[in-house]
Amino acid sequence: GSKAFEKRERSNANMSLDIRLKRVDRIYRPGDTVEGEIVISTPSKMGHNGIKLVCEGNVALQLSAKSVGLFEAFYNSVKPIQLLHYSFDVAKPGSKAFEKGETPIPFEFKLEPLAGQTLYETYHGVFVNIQYLIKVDMARPLLAKNIQKTLEFIVEVQGAAGSIGKAMPVKFEITPESLENVKKSSLKNIPKFKITGELDSAVCNINRPFSGNMVLHESDAIIKSVELQLVRVETCGCADGYAKEATEIQNIQIADGDIPRGIPIPIFMVFPRLFTAPTLATRTFKIEFEINLVIMLSDGHLITENFPIRLARVDLHDSIGSF
Repeated sequence: GSKAFEKRERSNANMSLDIRLKRVDRIYRPGDTVEGEIVISTPSKMGHNGIKLVCEGNVALQLSAKSVGLFEAFYNSVKPIQLLHYSFDVAKPGSKAFEKGETPIPFEFKLEPLAGQTLYETYHGVFVNIQYLIKVDMARPLLAKNIQKTLEFIVEVQGAAGSIGKAMPVKFEITPESLENVKKSSLKNIPKFKITGELDSAVCNINRPFSGNMVLHESDAIIKSVELQLVRVETCGCADGYAKEATEIQNIQIADGDIPRGIPIPIFMVFPRLFTAPTLATRTFKIEFEINLVIMLSDGHLITENFPIRLARVDLHDSIGSF
């Protein structure tokens, strides 16, 4: 008895189940047909009790530890939001056993939301996660373990051609007097400096780099480094209140050391996939983005200028102002 069980376990370990999508990049848009195949590989003939495919898209909302205490009522409202759900049998229980080797089983479904829902773009955040998964479960006879496989595919949501409009350049000037969190009485302790610059646009095509330039005109203090920080601002909420959290996505250095005065320094950042998505505001959650320009002085002080930005996804061949 135990030997037979061991043998079955071993053959179970040697067999595999894989999900392969027709599109190598696994990127789909609402309304597309998702096509692929489930590939069963087995070293010998193998029976099964049916194969089920489930496709689901969910928004998972999570509260940070500091917000939970504020709104007990949140616990009831921060349920996952189901955007998409398909479930069907790929192979019925009792259908014939799989022969030795590889057996592909094709499947397809239309990428459409549940009634009353909208498909949002895939987004991997901290407190908001939007994910689309295909799960396949093969039931095995008797004591053999079920075999499961999960594959994430990416949903991109295209904005209307005019959703960005013309570029909206942002000019800025940073001096001790322009800093927001400094008392007038403390100004004399801050070294004198002046930085000007321009962001090419506060409304950005997610497919294109974020760009601009800055110029250091003067600084009494020695500059150690200049960094560009991309921040996600996630809001989870309901009628009882909102919890808003800002966290860093990435930080890149754009200048090192005591930079020369009067020379434009390029600002350039590529938006990372999955960790950014078009700016989104719904009834229960929001995803927004900001850029911080951070100048580090050698004495440890930080000068930070914050720029809220709006992201949209527009095809590169669409004409958009000066993009």
